[in-house]
Amino acid sequence: MKISPQEVEYVAHLARLEITDKEKEKFTAQLNDILLYIDKLNELETKGVEPMSHAIAVTNAFREDKVMDSIGTKQTLTNAPDARGEFFRVPKVID
Repeated sequence: MKISPQEVEYVAHLARLEITDKEKEKFTAQLNDILLYIDKLNELETKGVEPMSHAIAVTNAFREDKVMDSIGTKQTLTNAPDARGEFFRVPKVID
């Protein structure tokens, strides 16, 4: 075993978690299974394999920035449910 129940209890204490003895046993087994699987993965030969952050290639669809005129205050406020002058009127959120 790589992780002891005392280490699980210590980490739970650091995280301010209260765990039962049953949960401590369960988490110890689960964490050990994870670490054993990582050890198994470390046995693989990865020389020449490029590191990747995603399973598929991810590319950004950038568009060219074009300067355009804004739609203006009057048109912006046409769909506002409640406008006062040149501003959106919203419900009060602070007492």
